[in-house]
Amino acid sequence: MHTKNIAVPRQIWHGESERYLDFPEPWEIFLCLMQGHNIPRVSADDIRSALKTPTGSAPLTELAKGKNEIAIIFDDISRPTRVAEIVPHILDELHAAGIPDRAVRFICATGCHGAHTYQDFQKKLGAEVMDNFPVYNHNVYENCTYVGETSQGTKLSVNSEVIGCDLKIAIGSVVPHPQTGFGGGGKIVLPGIASIDSIEAFHRLEFKARDEGKWGIVGPGNYVDNPMVKDFTEAARLAGLDFKIDTLVNGKGEPCAIFAGAPETVYYQAVSLAASHYATKSIPDADIVVVNTYAKGNEAIVGLLIGIPMLMAKGGNLVLIMDCPTGQVVHYLLGSFGTRTRGRLFNAVSYKLPWLKRVIVLCPQFEKSTKDWLAIPDAVWVKTWEEVVEILRGDFPGKAKVAIVPDGTIQYLAPQQT
Repeated sequence: MHTKNIAVPRQIWHGESERYLDFPEPWEIFLCLMQGHNIPRVSADDIRSALKTPTGSAPLTELAKGKNEIAIIFDDISRPTRVAEIVPHILDELHAAGIPDRAVRFICATGCHGAHTYQDFQKKLGAEVMDNFPVYNHNVYENCTYVGETSQGTKLSVNSEVIGCDLKIAIGSVVPHPQTGFGGGGKIVLPGIASIDSIEAFHRLEFKARDEGKWGIVGPGNYVDNPMVKDFTEAARLAGLDFKIDTLVNGKGEPCAIFAGAPETVYYQAVSLAASHYATKSIPDADIVVVNTYAKGNEAIVGLLIGIPMLMAKGGNLVLIMDCPTGQVVHYLLGSFGTRTRGRLFNAVSYKLPWLKRVIVLCPQFEKSTKDWLAIPDAVWVKTWEEVVEILRGDFPGKAKVAIVPDGTIQYLAPQQT
């Protein structure tokens, strides 16, 4: 039988290859690309220009003059930021200001995620940085310094190594986020380098908003009036974050826009573009929605947030591709650590949605311990695409309308397009 073949990206930090999805010839296939899917990646000149002409801030060469200790904070392996492409240009600016390498250290903003290995750091920073600079994990449970309280009552304690430095630079990316609307900005401080107690208080702002019926101010794409955005913006001020670099990424996970300067100014400049950049048009009458995960492949569960609504009007099958060789991210606050041991804010959700006729999880690593987060009972777990197609053929022996989302971890359904 003739087939149709669609390529989707896979394993961003592990070779960055493609997965080929074959479909029966009679099926109608729709590739749901975000608006910014094909934007070309930024050049080295673009990065240098952003650092030399920052927004709302003096250039790094001026900020760095006379400083003694420099902290460069970077987001962790669960984010697509190609930090290694940016760091050499930051170091050039610091060197131009007379800062020696011995004054610089790197801190990974893991938040409540698991500690990183040397290999993780090398993927994010590159071998040269690893050979020449100290690189540290953030410890969410220890060594945090109290710096004040936000207007919403979050008592903020932040990584003591960072607080002890007199110039604080951070590198991250602005992509859709299931609670804060978009990541980036001051989120690299809260939760990135904050204590477990501060992060718990931060996450409870989402619960409070939902309990009050304010669902529209939290969730993917919702950053205006979002209490969590307000909290992490204030946290960056309290922690004394001096300079922020944020990128947007294209459909290959490459940086395709870069913003640098004052943290709050940079965030709102970046997010104003991100709102349309990551927006994706729904196919509301699809029989099957295939959600690939890539840029945040170790947080594949995020892909459900775009797949579930696309089936609401008609009903059908949802396929979630969860394929990260190192497995899904550890989350000390929200994760599950056994049938009896859970993170502080773990929420065991188990419900059936009537329009989801079947959920198939393609996971070569068979991480069934993540089923608590999957939150949909009776999901079918398989290891190969061939198994997926065999199941789908049984449910749709004739024609089927199929929507494919190349990266459900960064694409979102903008309100005006649903």
